[in-house]
Amino acid sequence: MRLKFDAPHQPSDPDAQEGEIELVGGNSFEAALEDLSGFDMIWLIWWFDKNKSWNPKVLPPRGAPQKRGVFATRSPHRPNPIGITAVALKAIKGRTLFIGSCDPVDGTPILDIKPYIPRIDSFPDAHIGWLADVESALSELPLYQISISEEATSQIDWLAHEHKISFFDRARGLLSRDPRPHRTRRIVLLPNGESRMSCGAWRIFFTLEGQTVSISRVAAGYPLRSLSAETCEGRPVPDRMAQLAFIEKWPRAAS
Repeated sequence: MRLKFDAPHQPSDPDAQEGEIELVGGNSFEAALEDLSGFDMIWLIWWFDKNKSWNPKVLPPRGAPQKRGVFATRSPHRPNPIGITAVALKAIKGRTLFIGSCDPVDGTPILDIKPYIPRIDSFPDAHIGWLADVESALSELPLYQISISEEATSQIDWLAHEHKISFFDRARGLLSRDPRPHRTRRIVLLPNGESRMSCGAWRIFFTLEGQTVSISRVAAGYPLRSLSAETCEGRPVPDRMAQLAFIEKWPRAAS
C-alpha cells in the first residue's frame, strides 16, 4: 500500500495477499526464518516512521467524535510510535515473507517478527473497555446505501483502468458504515451542503439523505500549483501524473 488511506484499520482478511516483507541481507536472516513457515499467522512489530509527534488524547476513527487517551487506542500518534499487527503468513522465499492483509504502508520499517500462538495470544472473552459501547452502537446501525453518479463511476473506472489506482472499495466500506463528518475519517461538511472525503491523493464528494450516500464526483486532492512540482513540502506528490491527467480530462476536478 502506497498511502495511509489505503491501509485498513486492523486488517482481518487472512485470505487476501497484500504485501511482502523483505529482510536486509548480510545478517543471517535466512537462518532466522527457519521453522517459521509452519505458522499460519505472525505478529509484525513495526515503526510509525511518518509520525513526528504524539498526542496524549486522540480521536479514534470509529464511533462518536470523542477523544480518548492514546494508550486506550491503536492510534499511530504515540510517544514511542510502535505498531503491532497480526497477519497471515502465506509463504517464505529466501529473505522475503509473503503476507496477507496488513496495515503498514510501503517502506514501513519492521522491528521484529514473532509467531502468533492462538492459545497464548487470543483472549476472545476479554473486556474491551470503551470499545464495547462503540461495537454495540455500530452493530445496531443500519448500513448506508451507496449511490454513484455516472460521472463518478466513469472517473473511478478510468483511474482503475488507466492508472491502476483503486481506493474506492475502501472508501465505499467507510461510507457505508458511517458517512458523518469526522476529522479522523477525513470527512467534512462543506458550506454548500455537500460532504467531502479525503482518500489519500483523491477526494470524493457526496450528499447524505436518510440512509443513502449519493456520490457525485471524484477530484484530485492536490492543487495545480503543487502538481507542477514533483514534491510538496519535501515529499513526493502521490499519484502526481495521474492527477494531472485526471484534471486534463475533468477540468473542474482541480482542487
